[in-house]
Amino acid sequence: MAEVPATMTAIGFAEPGPPEVLRPETIDVPIPGPDQVLIRVAYAGVNRPDVIQRQGFYPAPPGASPIPGLEIAGQIVSAGPGVVMPMVGTQVCALVSGGGYAEYCLAHAGHCLPVLEGMPLDQAAALPETLFTVWHNVFERGFARDGETVLVHGGTSGIGSMAIMLGRAFGLTVLVTCGGPDKCAAAREIGAALAIDYKAEDFVEAVKGFTKGKGVDLVLDMVAGEYVARNLKCLADDGRHVTIAVQGGVRAELNMADIMRRRLMLTGSTLRPRPDAFKAALTNEILEHAWPLIADGTIRPVMDQTFALADAAQAHARMEAGEHIGKIVLKV
Repeated sequence: MAEVPATMTAIGFAEPGPPEVLRPETIDVPIPGPDQVLIRVAYAGVNRPDVIQRQGFYPAPPGASPIPGLEIAGQIVSAGPGVVMPMVGTQVCALVSGGGYAEYCLAHAGHCLPVLEGMPLDQAAALPETLFTVWHNVFERGFARDGETVLVHGGTSGIGSMAIMLGRAFGLTVLVTCGGPDKCAAAREIGAALAIDYKAEDFVEAVKGFTKGKGVDLVLDMVAGEYVARNLKCLADDGRHVTIAVQGGVRAELNMADIMRRRLMLTGSTLRPRPDAFKAALTNEILEHAWPLIADGTIRPVMDQTFALADAAQAHARMEAGEHIGKIVLKV
């Protein structure tokens, strides 16, 4: 292994603001502690939480790097006390709590997944955040089962495209909303059973029409706000509503009597602040149940565009513009 330098280039920001506040910084290369590995980053995924952090609304949890970046792929160059696997020299992708926009990044050893033979590292870096989020919220919190129907907002986002592919692989019928006919066409190509242009039609009526009035069993919601009441109208009796982002606002007005009468369940989660032990258990579940689908090519991340690390501001601007289809990554 090549010698690890003392300092590295990372992308940070002094004050919250627009994409232009992102800037290269020279900082110390972190040293792995117990159960941690140091990864030489080849690619880092760009996700909506990175944008929200840069805007000042999603600070890093205590103990995490303030540098943005929640998923990476690269090679392990050193390991801290207690790490047996994965070994130094191994190529991995990893879910991290921060620090991904850098030449080197710390990861918990238990949050790493092996980069499979033949998988490009940019695709590997595009997997952890969306795969972990969809697996946990659709199948664990949302209790999705074979034969059920799911509505996902943002069907061509990284989360949306992963939800389509993972849902189909486990026997779900996935309906999505998208902004425009081109995105609807892309979502159908990925595998959505129905793609609704929310700019041109009422998604509640479209869902009722597709399901012949029954409604869907699960809504995976990234909008919140006024969408919640409309989402509940899309649910069948005993349906589940899982919120994973609040892009449309943090408050919603609900008819609690209707929720009681129809036995609806509302839940949600954020993954970043969860304990390391929880994320390690989730990693093991994904390795057992979902990773074989990555290995055989059933699931491959939908890739949008690659930017150089120094062009992270342009990557954020593209994400905020909402023009992307699939995952945006940074080449380090």
